[in-house]
Amino acid sequence: MKIKRFVGGNLESNGYVLYQKEGGTAWIIDPGYAPEKFLNFLRENKLKLQGILLTHHHYDHTGGVDKISRETDCPVYIHLQDADMYGKPAEFMTDGQVFDVDGEPMRVIHTPGHTRGGVCFFCEKSRVAFTGDTLFDKEVGRVDLADGDLAEMRRSLNHIINRWPNDFTVYPGHGAAATMKFVKEKNPEFLELLTPENR
Repeated sequence: MKIKRFVGGNLESNGYVLYQKEGGTAWIIDPGYAPEKFLNFLRENKLKLQGILLTHHHYDHTGGVDKISRETDCPVYIHLQDADMYGKPAEFMTDGQVFDVDGEPMRVIHTPGHTRGGVCFFCEKSRVAFTGDTLFDKEVGRVDLADGDLAEMRRSLNHIINRWPNDFTVYPGHGAAATMKFVKEKNPEFLELLTPENR
């Protein structure tokens, strides 16, 4: 899988284009800002956009959606539990749902905590996961916003993300990518929220 990252806005949010080859199909994850950058990249690489996938509803991850979806006539996907807060037309994703990235499966994993409907996208073949604002290289997502929940975040980290293999690379909603090995050794907030048996 090929991954193109765009960074934009005051919060320097990451958005991603996922594809396999020039002239193939593509998905966009979290186009928060500068939609023209995503559209130009699609045109330059002759990519047909299959849809826009949202890890959660916050504007710094969704701000570029309208222009991209309007110009490409593609669907937008968000988890049902974030749909009301998003407040715009979208298809609903479910935990375990699989999207086809030009021949490679990518699975939706519901990871509430930062928001009720926060999700990660997990690609076994390419050994990558897109974590939105659930997990960063040296932090975890905030839980003090409107629909954040510390207990849910703790469950997501302990029972889902902590089980990911060390060789997986995490692509977060802000900041640099990191391996799970790095996260498990160097991320203090992640380690603090793990229960003793999971450390």
